[in-house]
Amino acid sequence: MPGETLEDALAAARDLSGSSIGTVFTLLGENITEPEEAARVTEHYLAAVRRIRELGLGTELSVKLTQLGLDLDKELCLTNLRRIIQEAGKKSTVWMDMEASNYVEATLEIYRRARQENANVGVCLQAYLYRTEKDLVSLIPLGGGIRLVKGAYLEPPEKAFPKKKDVDKNYFKLSRQMLSAEARAAGLRAAFATHDCRLIQRIIGYATGEGIRKEGYEFQMLYGIQRAEQNRLAREGWKTIVLIAYGTFWFPWYMRRLAERPANAWFVLRNLIAR
Repeated sequence: MPGETLEDALAAARDLSGSSIGTVFTLLGENITEPEEAARVTEHYLAAVRRIRELGLGTELSVKLTQLGLDLDKELCLTNLRRIIQEAGKKSTVWMDMEASNYVEATLEIYRRARQENANVGVCLQAYLYRTEKDLVSLIPLGGGIRLVKGAYLEPPEKAFPKKKDVDKNYFKLSRQMLSAEARAAGLRAAFATHDCRLIQRIIGYATGEGIRKEGYEFQMLYGIQRAEQNRLAREGWKTIVLIAYGTFWFPWYMRRLAERPANAWFVLRNLIAR
């Protein structure tokens, strides 16, 4: 994190833009319990869009639906999301984060409904879930944006691949689907969100072999993680996006992630040492 405030995130985005690296903002927080909280989050994102526009940045937004009221009421959540999408405008994608597996159905339903109304929406899919391959097949014809991640929540073995090597294998398989002729014909925006340098090189090698130009896909990473790789990709002409998280909710969010999946602590430690 560059800091807790929107202004901290904006300063980081301006700095990254100097290296031809794009940005996506997300306000930390999830599972709100009151409609008023969802309204405050929505108003924050609307204000963020206006500040982004004032500064001439191309920064996009990534929202958690439980932070917009999904646990309270699906229609309330969709109403809040619509306001953010409309404020963002047609040229700026609003991404929907994917949360734990019990939220997948509701998230994809809201994504499909939003996609029917707007071109500027995207959704995150998690490669460690068995169901993602089938979900991807159903979503590709819709176009829109798909951001593929490995997955960070603790899921039972009946829902997700328990071994990293199997997650990696599935990630690459899904990547090929996202780069398929069908996906390109549908106008799919393929975003590969990974810090795995070997996997990045495999995706580049496959895309190059298929004659897919650099602007036909993109890589997304977290702020401060694999900075050298971010700079290398941008310098060599691949579209590179950094997700900037901010907000006062960082400590409970971070501790919850560690409690759910202790391997996340090793991931962070490795990248701190590698800086």
